[in-house]
Amino acid sequence: MDRILVIDDDVELCSLVGEYLEPEGFGVEFVYDGERGLERALSGEHPLVVLDVMLPGMNGLEVLRRIRNTSRVPVLLLTARGEDVDRIIGLEVGADDYLPKPFNPRELVARIRAVLRRTQGGEKSGDARIPEVQHVGDIELDPATRVVRQQGKPVELTSVEFNLLQVLLREAGRVVTRERLVDEVLSRKFSPFDRSIDMHVSKLRKKLGDSDGGSDHIKTVRGVGYIFTHPREPAWSGTL
Repeated sequence: MDRILVIDDDVELCSLVGEYLEPEGFGVEFVYDGERGLERALSGEHPLVVLDVMLPGMNGLEVLRRIRNTSRVPVLLLTARGEDVDRIIGLEVGADDYLPKPFNPRELVARIRAVLRRTQGGEKSGDARIPEVQHVGDIELDPATRVVRQQGKPVELTSVEFNLLQVLLREAGRVVTRERLVDEVLSRKFSPFDRSIDMHVSKLRKKLGDSDGGSDHIKTVRGVGYIFTHPREPAWSGTL
């Protein structure tokens, strides 16, 4: 049973969340302050953390920053409705997804399942095929180990960034629409007002060393989506 960590000082909300998650097959641990929440999030005992931005003492964004210093545990951020700044900063810091309050508990369950599918792998148990390592230019992505290397050096990516890069590499040289990226990477329906996928692309570009215009690896096709460009030079040979 997956044991989800929920960090939120709203005791009543936590009780409601537990009532919905436990019948869905999740164990739940609740922590009501940032410092203790950070300690538990770094314990390695949870496949996913649900983290509220508004916490007493250490706020959720600071907790998220400290988590990302040493851990890649998936984090679903709870933000106040309309607080776009918190959502944007959260995605920049490394949140895997966000959900504005107040929310429908069923949507929380759906978001948790979507994040776990992305981070734990969506392969069916009966599918024995070994995913092939993808090579495009100086980028190497290994789906089996979820490791990305650029010119032989590891690149630290969040689970969303890894899955985003995987889709773009698979379609290298072809435009991938924002609608498709939202569907495959974020596992939800596309909304033209939701800029989450663009924030994840921006972070991925920075980690790959792209310029501000994003013209090195990932290019924007205005009004459509993104394309991972084929390298002009021969692919990296693997020697240092």
